[in-house]
Amino acid sequence: MAGKNLLIVDDEPNILVSLRRALELEGYQVDVAGSAKIGLEKVKSGAPDLVLLDVMMPEMDGLQALEIIKQGEPELPVVMMSGNATLSTAVNATKLGAHDFIEKPLSTDKILITISNALSFARLKREHAELAAKARAEFAMIGTGQRMKAIFEKIRKTAPSNGRVLITGENGTGKELVARAIHDHSKRADGPFVKLNCAAIPQELIESELFGHERGSFTGATQQRRGKFELAHLGTLFLDEIGDMNPSAQAKVLRVLQEGELERVGGAETIKVDVRVLAATNKDLEAEIKAGRFREDLYYRLNVVPIEVPPLRDHKEDVPALVEHFLRSACSANDKKLKLLDREAVGLLMQHEWPGNVRELRNAVERLVILSGDESRIGVRDVQEILPGAKTVKARWQKGTALKDLVAAAEREIVLQALEENEGHISNTAKDLQLERSHLYKKMRALGINPRAGDEPASEDEAAE
Repeated sequence: MAGKNLLIVDDEPNILVSLRRALELEGYQVDVAGSAKIGLEKVKSGAPDLVLLDVMMPEMDGLQALEIIKQGEPELPVVMMSGNATLSTAVNATKLGAHDFIEKPLSTDKILITISNALSFARLKREHAELAAKARAEFAMIGTGQRMKAIFEKIRKTAPSNGRVLITGENGTGKELVARAIHDHSKRADGPFVKLNCAAIPQELIESELFGHERGSFTGATQQRRGKFELAHLGTLFLDEIGDMNPSAQAKVLRVLQEGELERVGGAETIKVDVRVLAATNKDLEAEIKAGRFREDLYYRLNVVPIEVPPLRDHKEDVPALVEHFLRSACSANDKKLKLLDREAVGLLMQHEWPGNVRELRNAVERLVILSGDESRIGVRDVQEILPGAKTVKARWQKGTALKDLVAAAEREIVLQALEENEGHISNTAKDLQLERSHLYKKMRALGINPRAGDEPASEDEAAE
């Protein structure tokens, strides 16, 4: 019976017999040990759900046994029992990790309640740990390439401070993950992490969301409400898409950053707040400043530590690790056994440009998991169904061939496929390959590729290169 395996450790045989009988009548599976030494052996081999442990025993007392149990099984609930209980003993037992302390003679009702509460508390701790592990996996940052390593190093240095961070990057690159990582590794990790997407809130309501409001301050304000700054007190406030915030709200945010205080909409009370602000945007804030849409003073307040998150196309070396991570997550979320991606399928995913960045890749992997049905492996054909333009590029090692020649062969195949896809049109091919036209011409000459007749001619400068 799950969650109902008990171990009683006591040197008094009559206690073992009577307590065992009473607990078995309540549906528990009970094992007993007549000494601390035997009890420790049974804990090690039997993995009980709870231990009832006597304090006063010969050779080794209960407190010594408790300390050893907690070293090996820190989450195992232990309830101490004693006929000669003192406050000092109870305090020591609690410090060593005992869940509770009950006095002899034992009351059946009292011990049943104590056991039930201890098992419920242990279950809640396990569930909390599982949820925390899932949350960490959900918001994990994955990457082994140089670009991501540089970001991890910046997070490591920045997180312990109270410095504000401005996170920039395209949509879907993982700006929120950076903010969460900073919070989770900061001194405020035990405090709240509150987020607000400034682009998702109507401009007329943004100040209420940020600073709260008093009852009756505007139509629909039927009760007092605390804003995000108050909710984030002693924690972190993540302001996503800060470039979409209106000028009035910008001015009030600046005041909170300068003074550490705010007033609710419609209120006169000054409220002190201690909040670390992390902001993110996909906009060029310096251009927004020049256009008069963003306050320069707020920009410098937010941009204490800048972190730029690169688009996925600039760190494709991380695609395999991301795919593996998202594959595990998608299989778990959709109640499927773990699937495997063929190496060639991963290669196709690495070739894609991913304009939606990591978010798009995650959605693609989940789509592959769902559409592949009960198949245990995901192959090239599965990837081509969700990415119709994806084509395999075969490059094999040949004995005696230098790596640079193998790489050139693979590059030649890629360029030829891109030219075929664009019907020989150089400008379109260069755009798809994210190269300058002149660079593509130079690359083609180096690889021994001639443009198709009839394509737009090279310029004099391109021809001369």
